[in-house]
Amino acid sequence: MTADFAPQKFKPYTRQSIRQARQWQWLPPDQQEAVQVLSHVLPFRTNEYVMENLIDWNNVPDDPIYRLVFPHRDMLPVDEYRQLRDLVMVKQDDAAIAAMVHRIRMRMNPHPAGQMTHNVPRVNDHVLKGLQHKYKETVLFFPSAGQTCHAYCTFCFRWPQFVGMDDMKFDARETTELVSYLKNHPEVTDVLFTGGDPMIMNTRSLAEFIEPLLEPELAHIQNIRIGTKSVAYWPQRFVTDKDADDLLRLFEKVVASGKNLAIMGHYNHAVELRQDIAQKAVKRIVGTGATLRMQGPLIRHINEDPHSWAELWSTGVRLGAIPYYMFVERDTGPSEYFQLPLARAHEIFQQAYQMVSGLARTVRGPSMSAFPGKVAIDGVVTINGEKLFALQFLQARNPDWVRKPFFAKYDENATWLDHLKPAFGKEKFFFETDDTAPALHVPPQRKVIPISSARSCASQGNAA
Repeated sequence: MTADFAPQKFKPYTRQSIRQARQWQWLPPDQQEAVQVLSHVLPFRTNEYVMENLIDWNNVPDDPIYRLVFPHRDMLPVDEYRQLRDLVMVKQDDAAIAAMVHRIRMRMNPHPAGQMTHNVPRVNDHVLKGLQHKYKETVLFFPSAGQTCHAYCTFCFRWPQFVGMDDMKFDARETTELVSYLKNHPEVTDVLFTGGDPMIMNTRSLAEFIEPLLEPELAHIQNIRIGTKSVAYWPQRFVTDKDADDLLRLFEKVVASGKNLAIMGHYNHAVELRQDIAQKAVKRIVGTGATLRMQGPLIRHINEDPHSWAELWSTGVRLGAIPYYMFVERDTGPSEYFQLPLARAHEIFQQAYQMVSGLARTVRGPSMSAFPGKVAIDGVVTINGEKLFALQFLQARNPDWVRKPFFAKYDENATWLDHLKPAFGKEKFFFETDDTAPALHVPPQRKVIPISSARSCASQGNAA
């Protein structure tokens, strides 16, 4: 444990306990009401570190981190908010609240991009509920003990994991099924631990999930990834928590086994990496031989400033981290509140990109994790007098699609892949043409659905 920072006890706040925070009294009644109402629909959880160090309370409600963790009434349509407010604040009818909340959640596209319908593998008709396998080389694993976070983001596309929708959760209690599945799939090179946030677990529990992957029978697993927001919301996990040193020793063990350990750090704003302890966390992670890759979505109201992205990437590089992805906000949850036109997203990315050195230009984006795969907006071009989006797959259900350029008609209002129309008078994009595109990669024993007939799934959002 480092002597530079005093240990701090993790103290979360939820709808039931937020009134205990001293900052609660600083909020005007309408903002307090919004938290009480919206938190019935969307998960709400923050913590003392976020409240004390990341939010500028003199800039509330416009402070980006405040908007990142505290729900706003504009995240629901006006009439919907009024109805829910009446039920929560006046009638206090639990049954009616539950019914309305369910209706709202179901219209919010709980699991976008075929996450449940196309990404979950089966073995002998048994659904492996804690796994997803969308791209042939990568399997996602959802440990049940990691199905929460140090704080919740209001835009989170995995919100069904946190709100009691058990029939829509991905979780696994142990690694037996994962190990068995991996042994039968030598094409898999990467395992991504995700959630929730696996770093919510203590080191002993995390080791029970990771160490079985170090066995010689799984030599084809070259990369172990851990997706986490703790680097921003609770960097103490790597610095002063009572088992922080044990965690770093676990990282060293993975690296010593010959595998690459990649911490997929979720950052949304430069302020998250300005704190001394957050920078210390990065240094300690990379000091183990692990890599730390920085990724996050571009979100209206929160990080539209290209200077913030440039600062975030440059600071990360200085500390030894690797800028990785800028994502387009997924079409789930209160996406209307957060989404930006694709044209604007590319403009912000380009402006930030030109502010940083070549070492930070490892970042890719803006990227849509849509049903067919990860689609990057390379730019806006004019060909034969027609204004177009230039696009490419960075990852795809079908590997043959990767890095294959294609074009879509320019649409200043489009915010997602399925809003776009093919260029040059074509009726379909190349990946929608059944007779020319190879079959999609789908998990074993799941029926292959041609993408043209599954295009509606693309409008359902994006998978990890």
